[in-house]
Amino acid sequence: MAISTATRTAVWPGKPYPLGANWDGFGVNFALFSAHAEKVELCLFDQTGQREVERIVLPEHTDEVWHGYLPDARPGLLYGYRVHGPYEPAAGHRFNPNKLLLDPYAKALFGPFRWSDAHYGYRVGSTREDLSFDRRDNARGMPKCRVVDRAFTWGHDRHPAVPWSDTVIYETHVGGFTMRHPEVPAPLRGTFAGMSTHAVIDYLKALGITSVEFLPVQSFADDRHLVGQGLRNYWGYNSVGFFAPEPRYMTTGVLSEFKTMVARLHEAGIEVILDVVYNHTGEGNHLGPTLSFKGIDNLSYYRLLPDNPRFYINDTGTGNTLNLSHPRVLQMVMDSLRYWVTEMHVDGFRFDLATVLAREPYGFDPGSGFLDAVRQDPALADVKLIAEPWDVGPGGYQVGNFPPGWAEWNDRYRDTVRRYWRGDDGMLPELAGRIAGSSDLFEKRGRRPWSSVNFVTAHDGFTLHDLVSYNDKHNWANGEDNRDGHSANHSWNHGVEGDTDDPAIREARARQKRNLLATLFLSQGTPMMLAGDEIGHSQKGNNNAYCQDNETSWLDWARLKGEGGPMLAFVKRLIALRKAHPVLRRPVFLHGRRTSADGLKDIVWYTPQGVEKSAEDWRNGHARCIMLLLNGHAGTYTGVDGAPQDDGVLLIVLNAHTDTVNVTLPEVPDARGWRCVLDTRVADGAGDGRMQLAGRTMPVDGRTALVFVQVESPGR
Repeated sequence: MAISTATRTAVWPGKPYPLGANWDGFGVNFALFSAHAEKVELCLFDQTGQREVERIVLPEHTDEVWHGYLPDARPGLLYGYRVHGPYEPAAGHRFNPNKLLLDPYAKALFGPFRWSDAHYGYRVGSTREDLSFDRRDNARGMPKCRVVDRAFTWGHDRHPAVPWSDTVIYETHVGGFTMRHPEVPAPLRGTFAGMSTHAVIDYLKALGITSVEFLPVQSFADDRHLVGQGLRNYWGYNSVGFFAPEPRYMTTGVLSEFKTMVARLHEAGIEVILDVVYNHTGEGNHLGPTLSFKGIDNLSYYRLLPDNPRFYINDTGTGNTLNLSHPRVLQMVMDSLRYWVTEMHVDGFRFDLATVLAREPYGFDPGSGFLDAVRQDPALADVKLIAEPWDVGPGGYQVGNFPPGWAEWNDRYRDTVRRYWRGDDGMLPELAGRIAGSSDLFEKRGRRPWSSVNFVTAHDGFTLHDLVSYNDKHNWANGEDNRDGHSANHSWNHGVEGDTDDPAIREARARQKRNLLATLFLSQGTPMMLAGDEIGHSQKGNNNAYCQDNETSWLDWARLKGEGGPMLAFVKRLIALRKAHPVLRRPVFLHGRRTSADGLKDIVWYTPQGVEKSAEDWRNGHARCIMLLLNGHAGTYTGVDGAPQDDGVLLIVLNAHTDTVNVTLPEVPDARGWRCVLDTRVADGAGDGRMQLAGRTMPVDGRTALVFVQVESPGR
């Protein structure tokens, strides 16, 4: 830290833009938005972050931004803010200069967060609750903001720019993926540096995925009630800053660690997508702590009840909701997104509770200020944008209603596929729609099948192994008496709850996992798989492991020595099959309107008898076996490189019956027969490769998925 404490630090007027602490090569400009503050103090700390060495009143106030320039400041300087103003919760104001506050634009944080009652703007335990006022200084327990030098040599780094139709998303956690990895050096486990190792990147590349989606890596806080129980906020959906990487994932605290990870993943052709939480912060409701936004300008940053601004609108279920209708809050989110794209080189975002972001005071609006701002921003034009299209507020379920340019998590897909393979009645019509890309939800305004992000499992819910091993959630370790987490999981334990040594049950479960994954990768749309499903990771029935930063959530790579090995081989085969056949990832919805020269439609649904399904067949609620033909010769398709995307003809057989079903392979023009290339009865999924004559009837075991490639007649 270059600041001298022997004499008072020089401070110049500086500029109101850009916001945050920005090093320009000569000094540091500090700028903080607050529309209702009366004074802002910049607090400087020594290199340990424990001793406040100086307070500087920011000298200028321009357009609701408080600013000043320190010509002697350098990167590495530790700082925070104290903001003066009215403490009037009933009017929406919660200023308390006794509380050190994090800069919303801080690019790095230093030091641990240590909980105490001093972090609250009111006196904890007072009968007046948040209407009381606390005068204790919380600085010793707060992380400090750090001025950064953003210089980094990116070399020839380029965004992989994977086309949406080719995308395969792998949702994972920086810490959990590497914490138990035997080939990651112990000091690097759980960090960005660990994700940068050759062992990890080689694994991801060999698996065949195109895009890694990380659970939140922007700085977040552990909830106080979790810390009191010896737990942590493992998932990270508790933001306290939208620019700084979470310190617990860094070995050095230097931004280059994150950038190096991105560069190495890019070198392997893998995109980096961040799960981001702009819908709420870790400051909670009116009884929550004062860490940043609440003490800087509560009335501007949060949505408050119009008739009683002491209380927060809680469309997120977490206590507060950020107010993206305010231009400065919207600016902060947009500045954050641009920063992660232009400075950190990430390739896309998955927006947690994205419906909140598109809310105006009157409700969800697909033409909201946020969605309009994103759509017109050139820095975001080529990045992947994925919405979690729901929240807990009124009218919060908005699957299919986001505007062009967005993809969306499709929970209708998840539930339908789970229920079909569990054996529920009446699922075939819904299943057909989901496998074909969910055109009923997404085919509007020029949107494409990739708009549907298909998934069977995600971080929130059962892992794939637990989905076939537990009927009920087992979240006792979370300390909430098993009340948390979803109860309707559409799971099936195959007769025994949890682990079993019964070989028949173990084999049935393994096959069901293969069936579920096969359906995922054989569907039109964008597949997303949960890290660890490919090796049989289990959370012992915990379907809400948000606070389990331990072996419950960390991937157990030792499973590769057991049944995880064949499962990994199966997933690799599936992804390779999807990549090899463009007909599995068409850029347009298939409705049977396009045909090949021989008259065969681009998509055909067959009964087990080998005849095209009629309307009456679709109404049979007890039917659980179906065949889907995809004609790769129908239509003209061209890749982004200009190469033709012609393909052969695939036949997919899905039998969710318990018993064997006799299936007649359809006779279609120029088909000599069908060759099996995928069979979920086999541990690694390898088909027998033998040709079955068209028109032949063959038995298909219960709970089995098969994929055939048409063997064409000579001379085609």
